[in-house]
Amino acid sequence: MATQPEFEHPNKAFGWAARDTSGVLSPFNFSRRETGEKDVAFKVLYCGICHSDLHMIKNEWGMSTYPLVPGHEIAGIVTEVGSKVEKFKIGDKVGVGCLVDSCRACQNCEENLENYCPKQTNTYSAKYSDGSITYGGYSDSMVADEHFIVHIPDGLPLESAAPLLCAGITVYSPLRYFGLDKPGMNIGIVGLGGLGHLGVKFAKAFGANVTVISTSPNKEKEAIENLGADSFLISHDQDKMLRWVLWMASSIQFQRIILSYL
Repeated sequence: MATQPEFEHPNKAFGWAARDTSGVLSPFNFSRRETGEKDVAFKVLYCGICHSDLHMIKNEWGMSTYPLVPGHEIAGIVTEVGSKVEKFKIGDKVGVGCLVDSCRACQNCEENLENYCPKQTNTYSAKYSDGSITYGGYSDSMVADEHFIVHIPDGLPLESAAPLLCAGITVYSPLRYFGLDKPGMNIGIVGLGGLGHLGVKFAKAFGANVTVISTSPNKEKEAIENLGADSFLISHDQDKMLRWVLWMASSIQFQRIILSYL
């Protein structure tokens, strides 16, 4: 556990910060850097609550720096853009996810895989190149390089967009990467938590037949009636699980997925 002295930047900001491992957040006045040539500044209107935030607040991963302003599912409205910003303008709906910087020079960065960059800069509890600490979205404002800002479509409410910036992309990416975005696929979603419910919604949007596998019988109504899953299994019901696996194994799509791992 480390404590970082506050850098004095030009733009005053307000947020909620953890000062120690107690898990308690309290009001925190701090500062954001001046909007640089390639920076986008925006007013934070919504920020999702990720379980990673809880781990970091309590230093359960042994990498927290205090004071710590969590939040990496950040959505808001652009208030200022730098002179060399090309993709955004004042008034745009935007978001920031888990990263706010990377080296931009390694092979991973060149392949748009900044999340694998060994010098990536997390949205909070990390350090910029000048040594100042990053603060997250449990705050009233945000500033980041436009490379790490995403557009949010006008038709998507900001409060709904925020969770897509972490939990959403976490399930969307593997569905696309492994070719599970084709109509008619049979997909099982294990667990109906923060990621699981978005996994169900994405899979259904892709046209899949979706089965939710859970340890909690009381989640069946949520899975089928509210999220649109086609079936529901209790993971410790061995007979039903075996029948489902045998049925899945008979599908061409499932066989192709298995073969891709061999």
